[in-house]
Amino acid sequence: MEMNHLQEVKENILKCMGCGVCRGVWERQDQAMCPVWATNIGFEDGTPRGRVTVAQDLLDGHLDYSLPLAESLYRCTDCASCVVICDAMDPETGKPIIDVPSIVRAMRMDLVENSMVPAPVRDYFKAVHVNGNPYKIPQAERNKWTEETNVQAYSGQEYLLYVGDAGSFDERGMKMARFVAEALEKGGVEFGILGSEEMSDGNDALALGESGLFEYLAQTNINTFKEKGITKVISLDPHSFNTFKNDYQGLGAKFEVVHYTQVLAGLITSGALTAQYGGAKVTYHDPCYLGRHNDIYEVPREILNAIPGLELVEMKRNKKNAFCCGGGGGNFYTDMLGGGVNSANRIRVREAAETGAEILAVACPLCAKMLEDGIRDEGLEETLAVKDIAEIVMEAAGKK
Repeated sequence: MEMNHLQEVKENILKCMGCGVCRGVWERQDQAMCPVWATNIGFEDGTPRGRVTVAQDLLDGHLDYSLPLAESLYRCTDCASCVVICDAMDPETGKPIIDVPSIVRAMRMDLVENSMVPAPVRDYFKAVHVNGNPYKIPQAERNKWTEETNVQAYSGQEYLLYVGDAGSFDERGMKMARFVAEALEKGGVEFGILGSEEMSDGNDALALGESGLFEYLAQTNINTFKEKGITKVISLDPHSFNTFKNDYQGLGAKFEVVHYTQVLAGLITSGALTAQYGGAKVTYHDPCYLGRHNDIYEVPREILNAIPGLELVEMKRNKKNAFCCGGGGGNFYTDMLGGGVNSANRIRVREAAETGAEILAVACPLCAKMLEDGIRDEGLEETLAVKDIAEIVMEAAGKK
């Protein structure tokens, strides 16, 4: 069976000594950082070290790709916690020399090319390819979230607001998109949207190993941006931000991208947005694609700390050690990781509740949905509420 992509990362794989630090410790405590291992699945292939071992065994001919192996590999949420806690560092760069997410992605690419993917993953690819989004909803409904708002189509404004799939079609994401748009309008930012001309960003397709589908989506978006003269993009979703910033540039993209929290932070600093909260304790959940993948930790906290009446309290695991919500790497759509009392979102919600916070602040529509589900499953609806950063800003600015 073909292992072309795995061969490309062979050198990376062979550097792993199997020490097991990534297996599930946080500051040397016996606490799983990997959301797959945290589910108590109990098998070594459910750990970062185990995935590298699988890759080694595939290359050595001791294993071959199979559907059970595919189901295991597709549980990974691409959270990159294994990258930041690996002790094998490059002395020159100070960064880990073993990139487990890239190894997992290589195996997934091989699985795609060998037509050996689980049904939920296959269905995700098909929905995006046929509909331009994973929700199987007509593209014409991408701007439905703008009803009863003043949001305009892009026609040369300074910024394009790229909303993405969750912001366009998911009920929770649509709510977040409206708050972001209102905050930008209140701050005097000129922006427009693409509506039906917007396509999936491709981040999750690439994370799931469908590089061909990713390139199609990326080139479609890049061409649209070029045709409309778009040079500045505000991303609602950290997933979009990540792939625009790190993957599109190699395909000829010529635009700058910022996450919406970066824009709001600037508006608050300049005085264009002013806010005063009535008094509340808030904790912030770091999205993996904003934090570990792109090192943006302080900007959302600067916003929260700048609002009088808010008290920011940190969860024990925060910033680079923040625990994943479970929705990354395509899992938001495929649910390969599964649920249960030790699902990632429920673990994270319990950590938030331990802080005594009334508000669980988020900066990602996928995190918002995952954590709201976790709050419901934990029965914490009366004591803890998920609110995105823009929602908090608008409430503080007088929108109730």
